[in-house]
Amino acid sequence: MNITEIFLIAMLIILTAPYLVWRLFKLDYFAPLVVVQILTGILLGPGVLGAVFPGYYNFVFNPAVIQSLNGIAWWAVMLFVWIAGIELDLKAAWTHKRESSVAAGLALGMPLLFGCIAAAAMLVMPGWIGPRALTWQFIAGVGMSCAVTALPILILLMEKLEILRTPLGQRILRYASVDDIAIWGVLALILMDWERMGRQIGFVIAFIVIGALFRRLMTRLSQSDRWYVGLIWLAACGFGADWSGLHFMVGAFLAGAVIDSDWFDQQQLDSLRHHVLLVIMPVFFLSTGLRTNWGVGGTAVFIAAAWLLLASVSGKLIGVHLAGLALRWQPGEASLIGWLLQTKALIMIIFANILLDKQIITNETFTALLLMAVASTMLTIPVVTPKLKRMAGLLGRSH
Repeated sequence: MNITEIFLIAMLIILTAPYLVWRLFKLDYFAPLVVVQILTGILLGPGVLGAVFPGYYNFVFNPAVIQSLNGIAWWAVMLFVWIAGIELDLKAAWTHKRESSVAAGLALGMPLLFGCIAAAAMLVMPGWIGPRALTWQFIAGVGMSCAVTALPILILLMEKLEILRTPLGQRILRYASVDDIAIWGVLALILMDWERMGRQIGFVIAFIVIGALFRRLMTRLSQSDRWYVGLIWLAACGFGADWSGLHFMVGAFLAGAVIDSDWFDQQQLDSLRHHVLLVIMPVFFLSTGLRTNWGVGGTAVFIAAAWLLLASVSGKLIGVHLAGLALRWQPGEASLIGWLLQTKALIMIIFANILLDKQIITNETFTALLLMAVASTMLTIPVVTPKLKRMAGLLGRSH
């Protein structure tokens, strides 16, 4: 077979396997299709199916096919992160700045603290910290991975629960939006490269200057032109960030963050997000699965994942409950919000991919983080659904 035919076999597997599992086992109650695609990527990777059937793995996922898939995956995730940046609504957060800062700060700060403690404990054993990482980079990176809330997945889950457009749903989006800014800020700090400091400062200055001009240009364009010019801006920011030693995904987020969502039709923006998830993001999930590794031992990886899950879930719930006490929320409100903010899958996986690319974590740590993110996200719907039925009156609370 030629490379094109093998590539199409790989695409057939990528698109078919997770969908069949999701539908046949009726998993849509527990998780959106994207979570099943991530799990399927792990199973199709070298550590599971590749270890059992190495002939299949080496034939289908040969270096040429992987290179082609990686190119699609890079652009897919850039588009997705760009859309996540556009969807940030910091205006609403500023309007309710005290409430948003207290709730978002504790919802991020406590799991970050717990995650850093968990990461420090992992350093006792070899095999977790990457070869190019300083100790503080590893601890901060793993800690922030435990604190992440995936804004795009949160939107999907709240749509499924039919609470996205309610006052409660908008409050939760405000908290997640503030945390999103902090997450990418911490990532930029972790990735600061003193050898490339000149380039990074140059990129930041250029981004600020050109970004201001870009915003003025966008306000004068028709909506159809804004989409195309926005994509040009995305590619330019991705290149600039990667060239400066940050990462192209940091550039993709910045490219979206300076764009106002009301420049576009909301339905078209929602449709684009859904179509990116449908058409090309499955390739990213598969390429993510191909990076998993069980080299320190399967049991050790699962123990590490459980340890990180404990830090993540307990830290988030404690943080949100403290916010509830400070803001005098009603009984049960903090628990409901805390569980909704557990959704991690996409953004945390993107975050962990960057840490792996920069060799701050190892493939084994990446695998543990991936399992933690999937478990955390899959817990959300089963826990939140009965809570919503008992506390339907909370949906109308806007602060």
